[in-house]
Amino acid sequence: MNITLQQHTSLEVCASAIRTCWQSFDKSDNGGEKDKELIDRVGNKFKHASTLEHLVYTFYIQGISRALLQELARHRIASLSVKSTRYTLKELKNEEPFTCRDFQRAEKYLVMTDSEITNEMSIKALENLRIVLTKGVSNDKAKYCLPESYKSELTWTINARSLQNFITLRSDKSALWEIRDLAHNLYNNLPKEHKYLFDIKTYE
Repeated sequence: MNITLQQHTSLEVCASAIRTCWQSFDKSDNGGEKDKELIDRVGNKFKHASTLEHLVYTFYIQGISRALLQELARHRIASLSVKSTRYTLKELKNEEPFTCRDFQRAEKYLVMTDSEITNEMSIKALENLRIVLTKGVSNDKAKYCLPESYKSELTWTINARSLQNFITLRSDKSALWEIRDLAHNLYNNLPKEHKYLFDIKTYE
């Protein structure tokens, strides 16, 4: 899994949006400690969380499974642009046949777990998909053979209010292990000055 923060809104923009309500622009310190405290006080402590929606982050997320992609779709207040299997499955056509023990070679296409039998069966599914593609089946039909472990990537844009919800829920030990890794990676890629807004659970 690889995460790249492509862009983010400055704290100054969010603080200015909040100050619009009271016309208190003269009290701003241009995204400094006063503005940070204002954002936390209004957005978190006073629960006017809509003000946090002025903070927006765009991440490029690589190497997650399609199983995780389905979990992401449950967080609806976010924008996803996902690698299209319909147009990109050709990447598999020129591969040599996979055996169930081809872990290293298959890892280019699959997210591996700590279960050997699961990995072996995922590779078997990958080989079935490769065979289907070599038979000339169109990508839009062949993709029905995709294993859930097949790797995907996406550009994901989300505001701070929704990201708070995501990180709080998905960093919990009860969350799917892969999405828990994603939550921690997203947090780690946030700008240092933004991290104070987010409550992340440590691994147990």
